[in-house]
This record gives sequence, structure tokens and C-alpha cells, in this order.
Amino acid sequence: MSAWVAALRHRLEGSLVFVFLGLVLVVAAIVSPPFFQPGNLLNILRQASAIGVLAIGQTLVILAGGIDLSVAATMQLAGVTIAELTGGTNTLVPLVIPLVLAMGAGIGLVNGLLIAVRRVQPFIATLFVGLLVTGLRLWVTNATPSGLLPPAVRAFGRGGIGPIPNAVVLFALVAIAASFVLRRTTLGRRIYAVGGNAKAAELSGIRADRVTILSYVLCGLLAAVAGLVLVGYLGYADQEIGTGYDLDSIAAAVVGGAVLGGGRGKISGTVAGILLMTTLLNLVLILNLKVEYQLVVRGGVLLIAVAFYSSGWVEKLGSHRTGTASPRKPDRCACVEEKEVRTTTRE
Repeated sequence: MSAWVAALRHRLEGSLVFVFLGLVLVVAAIVSPPFFQPGNLLNILRQASAIGVLAIGQTLVILAGGIDLSVAATMQLAGVTIAELTGGTNTLVPLVIPLVLAMGAGIGLVNGLLIAVRRVQPFIATLFVGLLVTGLRLWVTNATPSGLLPPAVRAFGRGGIGPIPNAVVLFALVAIAASFVLRRTTLGRRIYAVGGNAKAAELSGIRADRVTILSYVLCGLLAAVAGLVLVGYLGYADQEIGTGYDLDSIAAAVVGGAVLGGGRGKISGTVAGILLMTTLLNLVLILNLKVEYQLVVRGGVLLIAVAFYSSGWVEKLGSHRTGTASPRKPDRCACVEEKEVRTTTRE
């Protein structure tokens, strides 16, 4: 019985966000039957795509023990750049898109170098880099983007493969790729190890600084991708598009089970967290709630979800059912560190 309870506790610990998402969907079905119309469901997925891609990049950084507050500025830079440099035509799109992606990766590289090499705190480094990027963008464009989005970008943002929007397909591919990297590759194991205990990871032979830098580069790259997806969906570029997405991406990762400080979290949890946040937003809009009520409902549900993760109620469930405090399953990063320490010792 104790083994069964321990297995149940571990499963609940990783699936709590899905439970909350299911409850919100049940409430939506009761209070607003039109919520489940196919068009509305596809609209939710389309709205979740840009912030979802961004949140996946943010999750990689959080798992490695960092945080990135410059992602919203990177998104805005990507949208404004594609409009300014293409002039609203498709001719330069094949050249400008790689440039935009390189700019996003470059911003991530600057963040990573400041944090890993100069030892600047992630919060401070990424906050100031975001401010710098925003200031330079406003200076160069005189705070008014003059270009138009090329038809190809708008078509990608609003088109689809059959009934499935292109943005949703891209979101799914990014989520699958990121999950594969974290679960099946050496880089993924090292990200967990560095986030769990950077000093132990270094003692086991892992170059923690390189892992940190790479996580920020990937986050910056995905932020640029998210910016292109967002402006393509909206159909125009603006200086304020994406404002607040930095905190939303962090919230999605935390609601999905990622721990600020690193070492614990899953891409599937982040995806569920994004869907939960987007579903709540869509539901309160369908119900025509006032803005203040919208904020209260969304904030309250997300706060409850995070509180359940933080209170350890799942572990208490196991203790009450068995009569003893069941030992906590070691984090994946700790297993990686122990394995690599043994390997280094033998060598």
C-alpha cells in the first residue's frame, strides 16, 4: 500500500497543473457552453502559441537556475525589425528572418555572459539588458515603427494546415523538441544538474558557465520566434506588443511546476500552465466580466495553483495514508550529479 501511495503522490506532484486545467474546463462547460465551440478552442490555442513559445524558452533558463526579464523586449525588437527592414514586401523575408533570430540569440548571449562570466545576478542583468534593448529600439525608430508586415509573415500567423493554425503547429514542435532535449540528451541532464546545484555540477566535470550561457541563448532565440509569431497573428508591428509577456512566461513556468532557483520542472507542465492562463483569459472575456473582476479571477486561480505546489499537500497525503513520512524522491539533477561524480572518480 505504501508503494502505491508513493507512486500516486509522485504522479500528482507532476500533474497538479493538469488537474487545475481540467477543473477550469469543467467550470467553463457549465457556465458558458459556447466555450467548447471548435472555433473558440482553436482561437485559444492560437492565442497561447506566441506566449507558449516564449514560456518554453523561459523554462529552460529557470531550470538552469536563472530568470530572463528581457524576453518581452526581444519580442518587440523582433516584430519591429521584421516590419522596418522588409518594407512590407516578401522579397527580403528570407534574409531578415535569420537576422531577427540572430539578434534574439545575441541578446541571450549577452545575458549569459553577464551572468556566467561577470557573475551579475540574473534578475539585474536581464532587467537592464531589456531596458537597453527597448531604449535602442525606441531611439532608432523614433518610437514609431514605420514599416508594414510582409504578407508572408501575416499569412503564417493567420494561416494554417487545414483547421490547425500554423502558430499552433510551431508551438507543438517547439514543445516536443524542448522536451526531447531535456529528457533524452546530455544537455538536458546538465541543465537540470546546474539548476539543482551548480557547484556540485562543476565538481562532476560539467561546465556550468557554458550551460548557463546556452540556456540564455536558446531563450533569446525562442523569444525572437515568439515575437514573429505574435506580430504575424496580430497583423501589425507596434512598440508595445508583448508588454508584460516576460512576467506571464515566468508565471506559466511556475504554475506548471518549475521551481524558481532551478533543477525541477517539465515542458509539459509549462504547456499546461500556458493553456490554463489562456483558458482563464478566454473564459472571463466570454462571460463579459469587468476588467477588475477578470484580474481577480485569473490571479486567484493561478495563486491557488502555485500555493498547492508550495504547500507540500501531496507529500502530506502520502504521510497520512501510510502513517509515516514517505521519503521524497530525489530530484533528477541530484541523480545526474551523483552519476557524473562516480564517473569522474573512476577516471
